[in-house]
Amino acid sequence: MLTSSESSRRGLLRSAVGDWLERLVAQTEERVITRRYLRPPGALAEIGFLAACTRCGACIDVCPPHALVKVPSDGGLAAGTPHFDPATEPCAACATMPCAAACPTPALSLPQQGWAGYRLGDLELHPERCLTFRGTPCRICADACPVGEAALTIDHAGHPVIRREGCVGCGVCLHACPTSPSSYQLTSVEH
Repeated sequence: MLTSSESSRRGLLRSAVGDWLERLVAQTEERVITRRYLRPPGALAEIGFLAACTRCGACIDVCPPHALVKVPSDGGLAAGTPHFDPATEPCAACATMPCAAACPTPALSLPQQGWAGYRLGDLELHPERCLTFRGTPCRICADACPVGEAALTIDHAGHPVIRREGCVGCGVCLHACPTSPSSYQLTSVEH
C-alpha cells in the first residue's frame, strides 16, 4: 500500500515526465513537419498519421467531391499522404465520412460522434477582405456552408459570423467566397 507522500511523489513524477514528453513530441514535430496539411476527417495527430498512412489512396478514391489529393513527392515525410486544399476543392463534410471509413489502417478512423464537436481546421474571417464590411451585401459563404447556421450565419448587420462550436472546418465558405484572396483562412488543427 502506498503512503500519501509516495503517491504524491509518483503523481509529480508522472506529471513531470508527461510534460517533458509533450515538449519532446512538439520539438520533434517542429523539426520533422515542415508544413501542416489539412487532413481528411478522422486523421490521427500528424506524426501518428504519417507513420500509420500507407499512402494507398483508398480515401482519395472514395471522396465524393474529389477534394482529397496526394501530397507531391517534394513533400518530405508527408509525400503521398492525402490532404485537401479548400481553395482548390473543399471537403464536402459528408455525413458518413467515406474517406475515413475506407482507410485500411488507423491513420483515419470515424470519429465516435461523427461531425459533432469534430473540426478539420480552424476557420478565421478577415473582415478587411469581406465585401459586407465594405457595404456590399453578400451571403454567398453562409448559403454555401454544408453545416448551415450552426456553423456560419449572417448577423443583423449583414456580416458573416463563424460559430466555432458548429464549424467543422471544411473550407466550403473559403472556396465560395468571391473575394480574392478569400475573406477566410483555414489552418490545420492537431487531433
